[in-house]
Amino acid sequence: MHFSMNNPIFQQAQSSLIRYGGEFSTFLAHRAEGCFIYDRAGRRVLDFTSGQMSAILGHGHPDIVETVCNSIGTLDHLFSGMLSEPVVGLADALVELTPPGLDRVLLLSTGAESNEAALKMARLATGGYEVVGFAQSWHGMTSGAAAATYSAGRRGYGPMGVGGMAIMAPNLYRPTFGSADTYYDWRAELDYGFDLIDRQSTGALAAFIVEPILSSGGILVLPDGYLQALKGHCEARGMMLIIDEAQTGLGRTGEMFAFSRDGIVPDFLTLSKTLGAGLPLAAVLTSAETEQLCHERGFLFYTTHVSDPLPASVGLTVLNILLRDRLTERVQVVGNRLKTGLKSLQDEFDCIGDVRGRGLLLGMEIVRDKESKAPAPDLGARITHKALELGLSMNITSLPGMGGVFRIAPPLIVTDEEIDLGLSIMHSAISAGLKAS
Repeated sequence: MHFSMNNPIFQQAQSSLIRYGGEFSTFLAHRAEGCFIYDRAGRRVLDFTSGQMSAILGHGHPDIVETVCNSIGTLDHLFSGMLSEPVVGLADALVELTPPGLDRVLLLSTGAESNEAALKMARLATGGYEVVGFAQSWHGMTSGAAAATYSAGRRGYGPMGVGGMAIMAPNLYRPTFGSADTYYDWRAELDYGFDLIDRQSTGALAAFIVEPILSSGGILVLPDGYLQALKGHCEARGMMLIIDEAQTGLGRTGEMFAFSRDGIVPDFLTLSKTLGAGLPLAAVLTSAETEQLCHERGFLFYTTHVSDPLPASVGLTVLNILLRDRLTERVQVVGNRLKTGLKSLQDEFDCIGDVRGRGLLLGMEIVRDKESKAPAPDLGARITHKALELGLSMNITSLPGMGGVFRIAPPLIVTDEEIDLGLSIMHSAISAGLKAS
C-alpha cells in the first residue's frame, strides 16, 4: 500500500491548517465502515485506535446513523437553559448504570470540558484550590484540564493554574519502589507521593484527578486496590476524587466502568469519548449532596452546547447497544484473544518488552531488548509507519524513561478475524522494522 504526501489535498492542508500536535497521518481518509477506514481509491486500514479512542461501536454503526438522521430533523440544538427528553433520558440512564453516590449528571461536549466542570465543582464544594494528578496524565487541553495534564503540552505557555501538583503513577514494568521481577511496593510509592503533597500544600487541597488506565501515559494500569488506597488518602485530607474514564468507560476494559474493580465510588466520574461513540458528548456525574452544595454556592458552567439534544440522543443509543449486545462480555473474550496474540509476539520478538492493559485497551512497549529495557523510539516509529503501509492504524506514545508504547484499542465490535488480521500485520511490521534497523 502506497501513501504520498504529494497528494494535492495534503498540499492544501499545508497551506491552510494549523498543526495542532505531531505530524498528520499519510493516509487520507475518505470513508469508514465498521473497523476499517478507506481512502478514495478503496484502500483500507484496520482501525486499532477506534478513531481517537472513541468509536467503540466502529464507524457508521446503523443504529447511530439512524439516531443522528432522526435527531437532526427533530431536535438538534436548543437554548442552553431549555431541556429535552433525550437529555433527561440519558441522565437517568447514566444514573441507573452507576452506583449510588453518582446521582446527578451534567452533559457537555468533550473530555476536557467535563474535567473542567468536575474540577470547578470540587473547588467550590471543598473551598480549596489545589489539584493533584499523575505525572504521566492527560486530562485535556483547556486551561484547568491542561494544568492537571503532565504527560505533554506544558512548555512555552507561561504559568499553569495555581495549586497544581503531581505524583508518579505506578509503573509495574519500570517500578520506582522495588523490582518488577520480585515485589513492587506501590503502596509505599503512593504514601511517599502523598507525603510530598502534604509538604507542598498550603492547606487548600481540593481534588485528585486520575485515569484508571493512563493511556497517553503509556497504558499504565493501576494495580488492584490502588484506587481504594487513593480514595483513602483523599478522604483523610478532605479532597474529592475525580475519576476520568474518557477512554476506559462504557465497556472498554470488560466492565462498564473501570473503577468498579476496586469497589469504590468516586466523588466525580467524568465520561466523554466512548459515550458519544465518536461524536462530541461528555458527562460529569456526582452525588446529589455535592450538586446541591455547588448549586447553593453559585456553580456556573453555562456553555453553548450544554444539554444539547442531538448528542444526548446518540448517547442513549450507545448505552442501549452496549446493553442489548452485551458488549462488555464480548470485550472480555476478544480482549483475551488480542492479549494472547500480543503475548505471542512478545515471546517471539526481543524488542517487545511488555504487554499490559485490560480488555480492549492494551499497550505493547517497544524497547531495544528485553534485558536492558532501553527505549527504542526509532524502531517504534518504523513499526508504526510499516503497519500503516500494510493496512493497520496504531498509535504510539513515548515519555521520558519509557520505550515507545503502542496504544491498541479496537472498536468493541471487532471480530475474531479482524483481531487476527491486526496481529498478522503487527508481526510483519515488527519484522520489517527490525530488518531496517
